[in-house]
Amino acid sequence: MEKQIVIFCDFDGTITEKDNIINIMQHFVPEEQWKPIVDDIFAKKRSLRNGVYALFQLVPSSLRREITDFVLSRARIRDGFGEFVDYCHKQNIKLLVTSNGIDFFIEPLLSPYAKKIDTIYCNKSNFSGENVEIIYPYPCDEHCNVDCGMCKTTIIRKYKSEKYFKVVIGDSITDLEGAKITDTVIARSYLAEKCQELGIKYKTFSTFHDCIEALDHLIRRTEVTQ
Repeated sequence: MEKQIVIFCDFDGTITEKDNIINIMQHFVPEEQWKPIVDDIFAKKRSLRNGVYALFQLVPSSLRREITDFVLSRARIRDGFGEFVDYCHKQNIKLLVTSNGIDFFIEPLLSPYAKKIDTIYCNKSNFSGENVEIIYPYPCDEHCNVDCGMCKTTIIRKYKSEKYFKVVIGDSITDLEGAKITDTVIARSYLAEKCQELGIKYKTFSTFHDCIEALDHLIRRTEVTQ
């Protein structure tokens, strides 16, 4: 049966060259406050939801404009992303951005491409209190007990395998559970290391030109269609 390709693409460290949350913490919060939280996330002593919430509770809401300006001035979109978005649009590939990042920097950074992206899934922010509060509109379903925050596997499961050929593109711990349940993984950094360790087949990328090349290969296979 022919299937349509649907892509679940990470944002921080994937679409952007570096992780914007880490950059924010490094610039605005003392290392002795934020680094133990990040270490606990990677050691799986804290869930992603709990950890990201705790990180932003270290940031005063009064810094909203400074933080936003900082991210928008420092973030670098990975080479080839614009061409990648155009390619997906022309090939009738569904492109979803699935991120545990935050709306206040993801949405403005993606605004030049938004018309050709099917959906942007990310966490929301609330600056009305003393410190920044993260809101999670896309929680884990009954099949996930990882406490992701923005649960990528819940989004992935909404796209039935009978109809869709599912592709994860990512770099980090937030993409690992999704990589376990999709048809193809395009990975770099931590995600590539874990795929190698767990025996999950993957293709590597450093730019989105590499991702286009990997998708061209998929399209030539009989189980997917333009």
